[in-house]
Amino acid sequence: MCFDRTFPADAVLEFARRLESGGADELWIIEDCFYTSGPSLAAAALSVTERLTVGIGILPAVVRTAAMTAMEFATLHQLGPGRVIPGIGHGVQSWMGQMGVRPRSPLTALEEVLMAVRRLLAGETVTVHGDYVTLEKVALAAPPSPAPPVLAGVRGTRSMQLAGRAADGVVLAEGAGPAYLRWALEAAGRPDGFVAAVFASPCIMPDRREAQRTMAPWLAGLLDQPGPAVRALPFADDLLARYAQRGADGLADMPHEWWNEFGPIGTMDDARAHLAGLEAAGASHVALFPPPDLAIAREQIADVLELARR
Repeated sequence: MCFDRTFPADAVLEFARRLESGGADELWIIEDCFYTSGPSLAAAALSVTERLTVGIGILPAVVRTAAMTAMEFATLHQLGPGRVIPGIGHGVQSWMGQMGVRPRSPLTALEEVLMAVRRLLAGETVTVHGDYVTLEKVALAAPPSPAPPVLAGVRGTRSMQLAGRAADGVVLAEGAGPAYLRWALEAAGRPDGFVAAVFASPCIMPDRREAQRTMAPWLAGLLDQPGPAVRALPFADDLLARYAQRGADGLADMPHEWWNEFGPIGTMDDARAHLAGLEAAGASHVALFPPPDLAIAREQIADVLELARR
């Protein structure tokens, strides 16, 4: 399950404990500017659990220096050896501009940071003089062993190619389905051991159509600015035409097979089918992303636990 950026920080303890005791595998922390800090929440979750893996999706590449980011990840590994999956991404560029750290080339910045952080976590002494990363004989005092995989939170073709050469895997945001996942892995070049984590927005109800009607406005938001996850769909043109003609009402009754590409939306069996499709397409990790309503998220923990037992 994902822990939304808007939730109060202390609620992470409750979520971590309930997920672990109920048999779920992972909790993914969401860091967005200017909400709560990903490493701090991850440390709290690790400290109250013994088995739960904690992912971070994602730290903006240029907000911290590469050395400090590597230190954060190494410290989390000490708190929960083998239970940390960190992610780094471009960050929202307007937010980077607000902080005075917006890079001229987000692609170059992300690649330099990913490569430096991975080398530091591997125990290397690193000297780099790049456009965005400068290190002079820097080494971590206690590098993790083994080093955790460092994932890239990216979307488009060039960023996926970057992830394939500079990261250990990718984090795909909610709205990603099996077709987009297959496209993303192909764009990354499918390196050996490459990891794919997918966030999925759930809406599980006894009545399939009611769940789909509930999520139609959310899907409309994705289609207003269709990104790679939409463009990768084999029915993308038909879907966009349908939305242009009928709006959100036309999405509510679109073919169920189309809905299955967007998330665990429908009945519990529909949710199981969506997760099975992601796993068949190559997902290593799937995290359900609740709406930004703490009460609803607490209720959805039961759905997460049922799916974890499938």
